Amino acid sequence: MNKNIVVIGAGTMGNGIAHTFAQSGFQVSLVDVKQENLDKALKTITTNLDRIIAKGNLTEEEKANTLGNITTFTDLKDAAPNADLIVEAATETLDLKLRIFAQMDELSPAHCILATNTSSISITQIAAATKRPEKVIGMHFMNPVPIMKLVEIIKGYSTSKETFNEIFELSKKLGKVPTEVNDYPGFVANRILMPMINEAIETLYNGVAGVEEIDTVMKLGMAHPMGPLQLADFIGLDVCLAILNVMYDGFKNPKYAPNPLLVNMVMAGKKGVKSGEGFYDYSESKKAEKVSKMFLK
Repeated sequence: MNKNIVVIGAGTMGNGIAHTFAQSGFQVSLVDVKQENLDKALKTITTNLDRIIAKGNLTEEEKANTLGNITTFTDLKDAAPNADLIVEAATETLDLKLRIFAQMDELSPAHCILATNTSSISITQIAAATKRPEKVIGMHFMNPVPIMKLVEIIKGYSTSKETFNEIFELSKKLGKVPTEVNDYPGFVANRILMPMINEAIETLYNGVAGVEEIDTVMKLGMAHPMGPLQLADFIGLDVCLAILNVMYDGFKNPKYAPNPLLVNMVMAGKKGVKSGEGFYDYSESKKAEKVSKMFLK
């Protein structure tokens, strides 16, 4: 594979993916419909690079090279013609992803692999929006992308062995640990994680214990670095709800049905860190130090 990577979406995952490719020496075109999102992404990448420098794991020259490897665009048609790989990291909405993949297919060269960072949506379904399903694959990075080692590599029904092998080896070049996964709702990570988060919300909803108590049990009892309710806030409660709905629709199994408390919180705009409040209050600190007032005893 040559080194021209296009990343669609400059949000948390998109800027992390762009950062990771650029730091590994790839030429990255970061695409977002809003220039302000691109500006914010570059600022975030710069801050994260400075953090790595402070830990002694990067030089100023390497930082400059990384930032120099990233070019921003507000229109995919300007970035796609030279792409060897396009990674879509837009919002977790099926209709949006299908529209983007149809565009990716139309605008990119025939050899280009089309990847999605979806955390739960069917790769086979996404690939059906293109004329090259054999070149469509899932690359599910974990947040924060520059730090987390895992990438779930998900084969759709038509993904070719050549495409899989190329993306598997490419992930290793990024310093990641690629893991082969088949195309079922939620894949592996979220199929196991989301029911746990949903059950933690159920436990709170049923009054078994409070927010801090539930998170403390999982942190100290199960050695989780972050409790499930704090993790849900970090992921975004809207994202958790979307993934649970994909699994519920895909399996028709009631164990994946999102808890009513989660549904109500998302409808009320309480989405976690990104909105300033979820199970915890983030108005003063991004750390989960203060339980949201709605859950105070």
